Amino acid sequence: MLRNVFFKSLQEQQRSLFWWVIGLSALNIVTILFYPSFANRPELNEIFEDLGPLAEAFMGPIEDFTSPEGFIDSQLFSFMIPLLFVAFGIFSGSGSIAGEEERGTLDLLLSNPLHRRQVILEKFGANLIAMALLGVGTWIGLVAGAVMVSMDISWLRLAEATVSSALLGTSFGALAFALGSARGKRGTAAGVSAAIGVAAFLLNTLVPLVELLEPLTRISPFHYYNSAMPLFNGLDPLHAFALVATTAVLFIVALVTFERRDLGIG
Repeated sequence: MLRNVFFKSLQEQQRSLFWWVIGLSALNIVTILFYPSFANRPELNEIFEDLGPLAEAFMGPIEDFTSPEGFIDSQLFSFMIPLLFVAFGIFSGSGSIAGEEERGTLDLLLSNPLHRRQVILEKFGANLIAMALLGVGTWIGLVAGAVMVSMDISWLRLAEATVSSALLGTSFGALAFALGSARGKRGTAAGVSAAIGVAAFLLNTLVPLVELLEPLTRISPFHYYNSAMPLFNGLDPLHAFALVATTAVLFIVALVTFERRDLGIG
């Protein structure tokens, strides 16, 4: 009889996780390989400065785009990496409970002597480990790219920025997990989570262009992801706590709703 849902869930994700790690690592390496051409063009700073709030909206408040930190933050951590972590979190979170329920395998899982609480705990734990492994692979790709072009940048700062990305992805993964646990519909969980993610990203991105929106950024997880610029300043403990707390609350929602509702299984 199946008793270890944790390892079963990790095994189900291993193939997709492998390609996510390969893809993100390759993206990081290829992007960083372009750094030498940026480093030798200081006039780019003047161009971005002329763009003003528009450049800040999509690349962050960076003063020197030709520095190692400025290049990586503007080219990777301001857009591509966080959105890919969010996408992975939603993909994993929506498939954990709702995916099994729609495939008709959740009834087989629960036919074993397993409490629903154990299923939720172990599946969510597997998602956390998968996100951590994606973070490690992402960091390795960043370090490898930096070594290839002899980039003078702190590996610790790269790790802290990557951790912030993983916390962001985990919070949206927890949202998809909670919606899937509450409704049992993977499409709904993924769609609603993605819509909220896009809205949160646009809200945080448009602040430099619309000052009236600034107070609203506190409700966007993207504000706590990169507003303290961890690649430059290190991981902000309060911002990290906000993302962890959001994840914890959503996990509790998943636990309560899954234990109380009737499952749509055969």
